[in-house]
Amino acid sequence: MPDYKYETLLVEQDESVLTITLNRPERLNAVDRVMHRELEEVFGEVAFDGSVSAIVVTGAGRGFCSGGDVRSMDERGAANVLEQRPMGAISQSGRRILHNMLWVEQPIICALNGVAAGLGATIALFCDIIYASDQARIGDTHVKAGLVAGDGGAVIWPLLVGVAKAKELLMTGDIIDAIEAERIGLVNKVVPHDQLMTEVMDLARRLANGPALAIRGTKHAINKKVWADLNMSLDVGLAMEERSSRHPDHTEAARSFVEKRTPEYKGTI
Repeated sequence: MPDYKYETLLVEQDESVLTITLNRPERLNAVDRVMHRELEEVFGEVAFDGSVSAIVVTGAGRGFCSGGDVRSMDERGAANVLEQRPMGAISQSGRRILHNMLWVEQPIICALNGVAAGLGATIALFCDIIYASDQARIGDTHVKAGLVAGDGGAVIWPLLVGVAKAKELLMTGDIIDAIEAERIGLVNKVVPHDQLMTEVMDLARRLANGPALAIRGTKHAINKKVWADLNMSLDVGLAMEERSSRHPDHTEAARSFVEKRTPEYKGTI
């Protein structure tokens, strides 16, 4: 059994239900290099843990996950963003996170307790079932950083809401509330904020105590569709995201974030 000791994740087990909490509340659980690596590791480890029958993923504090940690990147200097950020390494880590999540046989339930943006939204949407707090919001905001939503967003959003709606939300970077997310099929259920973890844990225990082969076999069969779309789109998405990370619009997005002003994009290809 793994020891599940991490710097940015809190992992707790209650009987056969394992809860993974993204634990950087001071950053709205933004994903830095350490969390990238640890998310990759934890899903790789839990897949082989026979003591775990269901998994819950949530965030510490008032947010689920605000996406990539732009602020920590900016603290190194917006003028040097492109030189300082190992985009290729981060892209490959993002690929492994998604692969490991899909390989996990146990059902994964997301307790969407607050905002989920960018990679945070992708992590939530790659869970098998999502229960959202009525205070939660979700959106893929890559475009607002001058980036292509290549690390899974372009795969999972069209699967859940259809191509046209996915294009609208990914190209605008709009964040929607939990009620709208439920209406368009992004999340399964919206519950009062103070009841979220109770309802999620009830569902997790129900699945953990259910017929494991039937539940896991159903997940495996459905995930064949997700794998097919992932294999078709992820390489292109990651390549386009890396290309966009080297474009002046991305530098301008980071610089304007630091300077707290409206970005002025050039609009060139």
